[in-house]
Amino acid sequence: MQYRNNKQGEPLSVLGFGCMRFARKNGSIDYKQAEQQVLYAKSQGVNYFDTAYIYPGSEVILGEILAKNHIREEVNIATKLPQYLIKSAGSIEKYFKEQCKRLQTDYIDYYLMHMLTDELSWQKLVDLGIKDWIDEKKRTGQIRHIGFSFHGNTETFLKCLHAYDWDFCQVQYNYMDEHSQAGRKGVEEAEKLGIPVIIMEPLRGGKLVNMLPENAKKLIANHPSKRSAADWSLRWLWDQSAITVILSGMNSMEQVKENIESADTAVPHCLKDEDFTFIESIKEEINKYTKVGCTGCGYCQPCPKGVDIPLAFRCYNEMYIEKKGVGRREYMQTSLLKKNPTSASNCIGCGKCEQHCPQHIE
Repeated sequence: MQYRNNKQGEPLSVLGFGCMRFARKNGSIDYKQAEQQVLYAKSQGVNYFDTAYIYPGSEVILGEILAKNHIREEVNIATKLPQYLIKSAGSIEKYFKEQCKRLQTDYIDYYLMHMLTDELSWQKLVDLGIKDWIDEKKRTGQIRHIGFSFHGNTETFLKCLHAYDWDFCQVQYNYMDEHSQAGRKGVEEAEKLGIPVIIMEPLRGGKLVNMLPENAKKLIANHPSKRSAADWSLRWLWDQSAITVILSGMNSMEQVKENIESADTAVPHCLKDEDFTFIESIKEEINKYTKVGCTGCGYCQPCPKGVDIPLAFRCYNEMYIEKKGVGRREYMQTSLLKKNPTSASNCIGCGKCEQHCPQHIE
């Protein structure tokens, strides 16, 4: 496992475990699978585990795994204050205490303001006294490092980045989002300021692996390096010295092992010019077919009318990336044939999903 340092010079594994996509069984997190994967990742040197208040069941399961196996002190927990739910100064402390209880800990290593979309969302917290609250938590050791996660455009990210003396930041970034979201410009500005960058959606919710066009799959399969699609995506990120940790939402042992193998050898400037040219050819193939830039993050859920929005977009994209029959068949099996259909035809156009979409998809 490779390591890169945080602002205080402490080592963080270049691969972090994103706990939003823990393996599920019958709609609930599969504890046994999650435990096996977390423990294996930890045994291989992963020391950064990321969750959030709104990830269903995630904080509770992570807390149980760490407490049961007596490894809380050996890892870093990152979780997030749901700033969009905050209505009063007292609710900041309320959510923090609830999260500590869920995680069975009395301190959080990396605490984030979740999903800042502009500087106004941070200013709202400032007006409620968040700065004094953070100072007290850091003084008592209840919070070790403070940061924010971001969805929005580059200009807004730069404003948020300069709004406070952050210990770290977390952004969506991958070879398809090089010039959107915080973008390369934002990532490199964070590096100039000495602010570690944590990456989410490095595989665009698995799209850069599971939903590649056939031509892109063939290019990767025939490349002499024999690297997997995931390996190409992760190495593109680790090649950049500005990147401290890449979060991977792993939900199978195969994914954990593959990503750890990549993390064992990836270092800054590990790619050559011909590698970047190859990645550009993959991007060209993807851009030919993708209709909706949904990452499957699920922030748009739940829909008041029960529409499974990420599923609808995924199946719609599959119609063009693979074949129309493939997308339609999956849509029928996973949405229309349910006892309570989650069809897009249930939509009444209320717009609630658009308010929460990090990609600003209409």
